Amino acid sequence: MKNVKKQTFSAEHLAYLKKERRGKIFVILARIGLLILLLGMWELVATIGIVDPFISSSPSRVIKTIAELYQGGSLFYHIAVTLKETLLGFILAVAIGTLTALALWWSDTARKILEPYIVVLNSLPKIALGPLIIIWFGTGSSSIVFMTVIVGVVVAIMNMLGGFLATDKNKIILLRSMGASKFQILIKLVIPSALPQFIGMLKICVGMAWIGSIMGEYIVSRAGLGYLIVYGGQVFRLDLVMASTVLLCALAAAMYFLVVLLEKIVIRHPR
Repeated sequence: MKNVKKQTFSAEHLAYLKKERRGKIFVILARIGLLILLLGMWELVATIGIVDPFISSSPSRVIKTIAELYQGGSLFYHIAVTLKETLLGFILAVAIGTLTALALWWSDTARKILEPYIVVLNSLPKIALGPLIIIWFGTGSSSIVFMTVIVGVVVAIMNMLGGFLATDKNKIILLRSMGASKFQILIKLVIPSALPQFIGMLKICVGMAWIGSIMGEYIVSRAGLGYLIVYGGQVFRLDLVMASTVLLCALAAAMYFLVVLLEKIVIRHPR
């Protein structure tokens, strides 16, 4: 039989680990408690009439509306439409942004020429392009995906370019002195060192993707959660507006936590 060497820890280290676990549990419970408190206050002010529930809705009315959408068979259809557009736009924005940032890191001349234009594009109100997007891509989901891409791609470029340029210059000089090519420096040093920045960019682009898809559905859509929000506002069904907003928050949170899970898998933090 193989001898298994057991790892022993000092009492101080075990106490520290126990304190860390307690801290994490406290944070999780505090988050859940805060959410319950906010929902309870929302329900209370609507029930006792401090705020008209017709204007503000309430958690119970939101749940009732979601149940009605489910019973009508349209709940998962609208969720699927928005989710598909958001995920596709997110993937395209991240891929295009990362590849563009790599190209700009590779060529100093291209970066110096294009950087001012990227900054200007980032400051451009994307909603102003709505009429052009409809003309270019029509009134289907292609317009919504394109809006999602243009909202997130510049953010992805700027974040990843900053990560690539932040690579330790001394390490680059060391690799060059050892005869490494630029491609080898990119693969062996620049990309691995920018991995935390890549995860950070994904977290930002999650929010940008949802903003872009809902903006697109505001402009042109016949289905999706953004469509339900617009429709609910037009016919003064504010319960439908709030229910759709709550569903959006839940989906965005789920997508964000998937990125957090990816971070824990990809980036190994020292214990």
